[in-house]
Amino acid sequence: MCAWRIGGMASRRIKIQGDRSAVYHCMSRIVGKQHLLDGLDQEVFRKMMWKQAEFCGMRVLTYAVMTNHFHILVRVPGEVEIDDGELVRRVGVLYGEHRAHMLEAALRGPGAEGVREEYVRRMGELSQFMKELKQRFSIWFNRRRGRVGTLWSERFKSVLVEDGGKALRTVAAYIDLNAVRAGYCRDPKDYRYCGYGEACGGGGEAREGLSHVMERGNWRSASWKYRMILFGKGYYTKSDEEGAVSWQEWKAVHGQRGRLSLADALRCQVRYFSEGTVLGSREFVEEVYREQREAFGARRRSGARPLRGAEWEGLCAVRDLQKNVIA
Repeated sequence: MCAWRIGGMASRRIKIQGDRSAVYHCMSRIVGKQHLLDGLDQEVFRKMMWKQAEFCGMRVLTYAVMTNHFHILVRVPGEVEIDDGELVRRVGVLYGEHRAHMLEAALRGPGAEGVREEYVRRMGELSQFMKELKQRFSIWFNRRRGRVGTLWSERFKSVLVEDGGKALRTVAAYIDLNAVRAGYCRDPKDYRYCGYGEACGGGGEAREGLSHVMERGNWRSASWKYRMILFGKGYYTKSDEEGAVSWQEWKAVHGQRGRLSLADALRCQVRYFSEGTVLGSREFVEEVYREQREAFGARRRSGARPLRGAEWEGLCAVRDLQKNVIA
């Protein structure tokens, strides 16, 4: 279990143990918050992300690659057995057919177990997935730019998100609305470097991820439901103008200390999604709190804290953020 510092307060990365799967919202920024990534960089990062996830056995549910940071909503599997055929397939996805053929031969020779272990230990672990993705992209980026030195400002942050239901849908929509909040577009379908934009463009992996988020068997069924979340329940047309919330509209509500609707809040910066540590229903947060009681200090008596500042429809976090939760 690792710790990091946020705003002078200690926060912990909570990890689900054993054979249960878990979903995490992961984030990382460019050093100095510089806007260094251009379209080619973002496209390469996107492709590396899918390959690294396939190699590690992760399922990317959605993502957003911005010019100075990225978000990935990823489902980490529980403990699973990987046979030699699957191992070779995953290595081929990440490294290409030549490496896969070399591995296939090595698995038939002496020392096969050592070779196998060298690959398997890198699979199924969130930290390893993020570490390798960031390292591989940094090497490519620095080589392209003739640059040396670190690219990322910190070890990644993560929030444990309840797998399924309102929490998962809310965090996914928040991630896909990054480009809208940044002013790059009015509709996230027009942003190439996010899960929703890729899904609308026909990307099969992105469609599968968001179909899982919406608990639907296919993209056709999931897409219109998800779009209603992105634009609010009153959104029923394909107009780019209807359903969008302007800066002036939500700023006025927030300035009057009113409670924002869920759709409005998702167009703001929400600290819970980056600093809440655990996010989900009250029951889910309490369950994680009880299982990992030692992580929260002797004085703590309960886990779930209702989210503030908007109509979050029952969502809770394990951290009780009080100041500037929505900005």
